[in-house]
Amino acid sequence: MSVPDYQSLMLPVLQFAAEKKDEISTGEAVEVLAKRLGLTEEDLKEMLPSGIQSTFVNRVGWASTYMKKAGLLETTRRGYYKITPQGQELLKKQPKAVNVKTLKQYPEFLAFQQLKGTRSAQKGTLPGGGSTDVLAATPSEALETAYENLRDELAEELLARLKKASPAFFERAVVDLLLKMGYGGSRADAGKAIGRSGDGGIDGIIKEDRLGLDVVYIQAKRWDTNSVGRPDVMQFAGALQAQKATKGIFITTSTFTAEARNYVSQIGSKVVLVDGEQLTAMMIDNDVGVSTTSMYPVKKIDADYFDESI
Repeated sequence: MSVPDYQSLMLPVLQFAAEKKDEISTGEAVEVLAKRLGLTEEDLKEMLPSGIQSTFVNRVGWASTYMKKAGLLETTRRGYYKITPQGQELLKKQPKAVNVKTLKQYPEFLAFQQLKGTRSAQKGTLPGGGSTDVLAATPSEALETAYENLRDELAEELLARLKKASPAFFERAVVDLLLKMGYGGSRADAGKAIGRSGDGGIDGIIKEDRLGLDVVYIQAKRWDTNSVGRPDVMQFAGALQAQKATKGIFITTSTFTAEARNYVSQIGSKVVLVDGEQLTAMMIDNDVGVSTTSMYPVKKIDADYFDESI
């Protein structure tokens, strides 16, 4: 099964807390609920878009956080909590589910929603008219999903501009990217290397490191729709062998066919294929052709600061 949304996890978390009676840890809840819900290893490996935390751990955490705001759970110490009398009373009613709509019955939760700066849940609706009662994403997921959407839009626009740019501009963009990634030594060296001759399927040579201990051969194709096939990659690999080279990067604004990728996996030379999607991702990660307009740091409690034993 897929990982349940955080609202679907509220009742299982509350029930587990009631069974334990004493305090439970988030880690313990995650382990027990994963087994009870029949989650697979693949389910548990599912990560948030940032790749920093597992989706299941995040959702269990937010399920407990919201129930704490409603007074159904209370924190006992760092990472631990227990059920409250109010939580026990709710379970006696044998609810079929516990969700945001349920939590709105409690003044503590309403007060939490009405705090200045509370997210869109403050108004009960989301952009587009969605209701928070049925919202499946945790605040962390919503934030990361919004970031991923903005990044995807940026990547699409970036790729479209690269495809419309002149060959000379595309070559310069490739140089800028490789320099930002640590290749090429100096800007002057890299600029002379890329786009120099095109002999035998090679567009240029660039230093692998600042000392020039090894070199990497480059092929760059600014194509719009046609995929780069096996013949083009074979020609590039053959050119590398003719130069007794072992490393090459084939960059395109288009895509590579499955045959081209299979061929690369079978040859002795180390050839890296970079398609348009990977190219724009690397440009964004290395701030090439893009600039930062806003930053929203996400902070958490510094537990060491509050540790009076230190």
